[in-house]
Amino acid sequence: MTALSENANNPYGYSTTPVTTSSGGRPEAAKTSYRWNQENYSVNRRRFDIWRFVLLLLLKLTLNGKKWSYIGGYTDEKFAARRKKQAVWIRESLLDLGPTFIKVGQLFSTRADLFPSEYVEELSKLQDQVPAFTYEQVEKIIKADLGKPIAKLFRSFDPSPLAAASLGQVHKAQLNSGEEVVVKVQRPGLKKLFTIDLAILKRIAQYFQNHPKWGRGRDWMGIYEECCRILWQETDYLNEGRNADTFRRNFRSADWVKVPRVYWRYTSPQVVTLEYLPGIKISHYEAIEAAGLDRKLLARLGAKAYLQQLLNDGFFHADPHPGNIAVSPDGSLIFYDFGMMGKITSNIRADLMETLFGIAQKDADRVVNSLIALGALAPTNDMGPVRRSIQYILDNLMDKPFEEQSVTAISEDLYEIAYDQPFRFPATFTFVMRAFSTLEGVGKGLDPEFNFMEVAQPFAMQLMSNDVGNYSSTILDELGRQAAQVSNTALGLPRRIEDTLEKLERGDIRVRVRSLESERTLRRLGAIQLGTNYTLFICSLMISATLLFVNGYVKIAVVVLLVAIFPAWALFRLLRQLDRLDRMF
Repeated sequence: MTALSENANNPYGYSTTPVTTSSGGRPEAAKTSYRWNQENYSVNRRRFDIWRFVLLLLLKLTLNGKKWSYIGGYTDEKFAARRKKQAVWIRESLLDLGPTFIKVGQLFSTRADLFPSEYVEELSKLQDQVPAFTYEQVEKIIKADLGKPIAKLFRSFDPSPLAAASLGQVHKAQLNSGEEVVVKVQRPGLKKLFTIDLAILKRIAQYFQNHPKWGRGRDWMGIYEECCRILWQETDYLNEGRNADTFRRNFRSADWVKVPRVYWRYTSPQVVTLEYLPGIKISHYEAIEAAGLDRKLLARLGAKAYLQQLLNDGFFHADPHPGNIAVSPDGSLIFYDFGMMGKITSNIRADLMETLFGIAQKDADRVVNSLIALGALAPTNDMGPVRRSIQYILDNLMDKPFEEQSVTAISEDLYEIAYDQPFRFPATFTFVMRAFSTLEGVGKGLDPEFNFMEVAQPFAMQLMSNDVGNYSSTILDELGRQAAQVSNTALGLPRRIEDTLEKLERGDIRVRVRSLESERTLRRLGAIQLGTNYTLFICSLMISATLLFVNGYVKIAVVVLLVAIFPAWALFRLLRQLDRLDRMF
């Protein structure tokens, strides 16, 4: 039998994986072809498996740009179909490579600014499909980490996991005090596997960083370091417990949000014990409807909760997929899985506010400068094309009222422009955009008329009207400054001159200087060289015709002379053209 049916409660964000059990109820050792899950799996074999995948991927990417590799000729449709097929292969290969690469693939699914849309779309489907580990291993980990056997720590402990994932699995238990809890236990050998894999990934990142094609404009080492930071954070269950406590404190005044309590006495770096808060998965719309809950209200509450995290608290859930959000019987939202959280500091908020002002004014220069300050845009010698792209967005894509905008459409437009451009969105930005898009999709599933931007409008106006950190400007202050600039042209002129000089320094303004004498001289030199070639060719033909005539080959000599007419005519036209150019200058 399976440990968890498809429609059962599945708290704490883990994908359900069928777990076969013996007659005694304990899970048997999973029979799987995953080599990384075997005890005798060597480091050298691991290197071979990973590099084989990387080299095959490089070969496939190289063939994508070779038109001769397409049967029947190259077409855009064949190119798109090949990339979709490759995306499926990449997803399946990452599953075979195990926990590290499953997590890396899930992180890459948020980076539409770096990877083709076909790959991102397929990686977003990447779910943990790994076998559960045995109850004996669970007992061993808990005893080693908490210092006591399961029988002394818990009144009861279900040996069959509720769900299994790449990083660990969840078991339901009951404390000696009678409280029902869930216990997350980390997969054995996970940190050792991470250490090996990340060392190999560092070599791969260095290879791509130095690659003449795929390394251009890409900070692969920065992406690698970001992945390392996130992966190691997720393996520290003490950090997850602290995140859960912080998240619960931020919503202590909101009775419509519930966060499981952490039992610190039963928590360690590899084990975390949390309050058991079952609920209906927020994407199970029929079940929510059957429970008599207001779907429209839940859609607005989900958006409101995330906006509060992002704009008010500066501490947000970085992975709010439907498996991590549930609905309690009383209509409250329940959040699970706090291993991956994001933070927004006050200086980032100030730069975000500057970006909002720039968008409101449709000022591409201001938006570009704020994006550079945010680290979302890599400054280059020629920022002109980037400014023109942003100005095009502001002029053409921002005509709709704020409340009618679609987060998904805006993010897709941004990523489409950012792909293969100097845009380098930070991980925080991509997590936010991915979360917004996910919540918008869930909201529309709950309420077809739901609009995320309509809910976000009051929060955005509040952000723009309040002081943020040391940035004390408000909309009225901004309007006052703009009015002062307009009314005082004497002060405005030096600023415009300074802006022009800054553009010159950045390379946004190019000055073309023509030297007529130099151009005439260069043209004459080129014409003389070409005329010399024609003259040598004509002389060669004339000498050949003469020799042929002297030796009695009259017909052939005539043919050679006829051939000489063509370069002679070209030389004549060249001389006339040179004469006209001289008269023009």
